[in-house]
Amino acid sequence: MATDFKTIPIIDISSLLARCEDPNMAQDPGVCEVVKQLDQACREAGFFYVKGHGIPDSLIKEVRNVAHKFFNLPYEEKLKIKLSADAGYRGYQRIGENITKGTPDMHEAIDCYREIKSGMYGALGKPMEGINQWPLNPPNVKLVMEEYIRLCTDLSRNIMRGIALALGGSIDEFEGERAGDPFWVLRIIGYPEVSSANGKDLSKNDIGCGAHTDYGLLTLVNQDADITALQVRNLSGEWISAPPIPGTFVCNIGDMLKIFSNGLYDSTLHRVINNSPKYRVCVAYFYETNYDAAVEPLDICKQKTGGIGKFGKAVYGEHLVSKVQTNFV
Repeated sequence: MATDFKTIPIIDISSLLARCEDPNMAQDPGVCEVVKQLDQACREAGFFYVKGHGIPDSLIKEVRNVAHKFFNLPYEEKLKIKLSADAGYRGYQRIGENITKGTPDMHEAIDCYREIKSGMYGALGKPMEGINQWPLNPPNVKLVMEEYIRLCTDLSRNIMRGIALALGGSIDEFEGERAGDPFWVLRIIGYPEVSSANGKDLSKNDIGCGAHTDYGLLTLVNQDADITALQVRNLSGEWISAPPIPGTFVCNIGDMLKIFSNGLYDSTLHRVINNSPKYRVCVAYFYETNYDAAVEPLDICKQKTGGIGKFGKAVYGEHLVSKVQTNFV
């Protein structure tokens, strides 16, 4: 459960990544230090920065660059890939179309999901069947984003190996039926700048994204380098800023990891408020369980928390569909 943290820790995970294919990695002193830091961060804040992650800075910047180019297009052009239920909830949504707890969010976005073919998960997968709607302009969006997704998936899997060790499990605790075939979500998000019309007098409708927790296991946040807008709530209800730090991702844990850990790790509330006079882009990658995974507290975590499961079983795909179908106008 989150504490009264005032800052978000920075963890160098290079030692973990260097040994993540080693079956004896848990005995390595460098890995043990990373695992210790991951455990502390997940217990105390549910948020942390990672550096030494190995994804090229040039690609991280290019991802944001092509996003800016897309959001600079006229609405008519952006609406060519408009999000709809028929498209499996993939595509572009206008400012205010995403809803958080009943309030329109002041952002626009492209929503992408791991593609689901017809019948892949039966009725469970039906609402999410479809292929991603990549814009034709700028012309390299699809190529850049698919390479980025591939690298983020590999990185997230390796961070989850460290988290598995932090919980006292084996390195492959989140493989197999749990997350051996992980679903993923990518949200390419644009937050309008503050105009002189509203200045510092922010109303609730000026919140870029309302307070929420994420659905899955782990989120990697790639945000514009010169704008602080992401805020994380601590136990006392204070909003702690998560400013961009060069060479890092902001990471946070989601609802499914909260269940797996039996509450040892909490999915922390966070929100976005862009007070900047500049348009802000954020690309959030969400690493999830298998789409059809039945998620329940791990035995090792129940043993650490009195022997009783605090959460019932949740099927990830059901959880996702329930969120998606109530999240848009």
